Amino acid sequence: MRIAFLCKRRYMGKDVILDRYARLYEIPYQLACLGHDVQGYCLSYQNQDEGSWMHDAAPGRLTWTSVSAGAPFFGKLASYPLHLLGELRKFSPDVIVGASDIPHVALAGWLARRLRIPYAADLYDNFEGFGQAKIPGFVSALRRSVRKADLVTTTSEPLRKLVLDEYGAGGTVLAMPSTVDKAIFRPDDKISARLELGLPATALLIGTAGGLYRDKGVTTLYDAWPSIAEAHPDAHLVIAGPYDQPPPEGPKVHYLGQLPHAQTAKLFNALNLGVIYLRDTPFGRYCFPQKAYEMMACGLPLVAARIGVMPDLLAGSPEGLYCADDPASLARAVDAQLRNSSSHLAQIEDWAQIIARMNEHLLTIAGQG
Repeated sequence: MRIAFLCKRRYMGKDVILDRYARLYEIPYQLACLGHDVQGYCLSYQNQDEGSWMHDAAPGRLTWTSVSAGAPFFGKLASYPLHLLGELRKFSPDVIVGASDIPHVALAGWLARRLRIPYAADLYDNFEGFGQAKIPGFVSALRRSVRKADLVTTTSEPLRKLVLDEYGAGGTVLAMPSTVDKAIFRPDDKISARLELGLPATALLIGTAGGLYRDKGVTTLYDAWPSIAEAHPDAHLVIAGPYDQPPPEGPKVHYLGQLPHAQTAKLFNALNLGVIYLRDTPFGRYCFPQKAYEMMACGLPLVAARIGVMPDLLAGSPEGLYCADDPASLARAVDAQLRNSSSHLAQIEDWAQIIARMNEHLLTIAGQG
């Protein structure tokens, strides 16, 4: 089967093609590994180098092409749909997959209608929570494209229900959470991880990694820190990632900057307790926090906001859940988990297992199942 995969070039701060990063890479890669001829089409909003790349994905084939929005920005964007239509006519796909954001999901639907082929929409998040959703017409375009898609994959069960109940999706809707590279995220020696990261070898380390942003809920962690530090004099706070609010200061606060992927696994192995902060927003209710799986794969106990998928993930230790935007509740959850100190060893499938299920549905909508 020939599959066209459409997405943006940068995803969660990484280059999809060059970094071969996470969901937007693994979907086309694993499909190619199942024997399909997959052509990935990336649009760069940040003007990365244009070009073509062939990646080994035997027994199938995975080829990438990337176009930069360039300057003038809107002029280049306006011509991209027709450019891509011409490319797809040459490639002659059996199915199109649109992913990564509103424009690419809408574009997949537009192209599929003109080529008279089925298409799938992959929602790694609730795209209505993205800044793009503020552009007039974008939300209606998203909902229309998702509603008419032959297959919709979502990153969480709450998002699957939203797509069914509010979007009125007519095709198959499959909850398909992202997973982690278990060769990287796995239990490792705590002391060596701390030494490598320059952290105190014997302290009680509590922390997290990822986007340290107000709208995601990091302020709750910062506001809870004084209470946590008072209750646990040997505790240190360790955080890593980009931020829009300066982290707390003090000798027991360690900001590690933006860590490479493998170093994030080192951090989670260095910690005694991880924190997943979320707010009761469209993003928080429908996302699947990737770092929850990363922490679990490392055997790290964690606390999390009682939002979205987290109550299900922590069903075995509900004392680790806190009320969103409530620093006192977070501090109590930290105390409870430190006393309980149990890790959450969820059954985490690898990408090959997850995409194999998606493949079955793609074959069906393409009439090859």
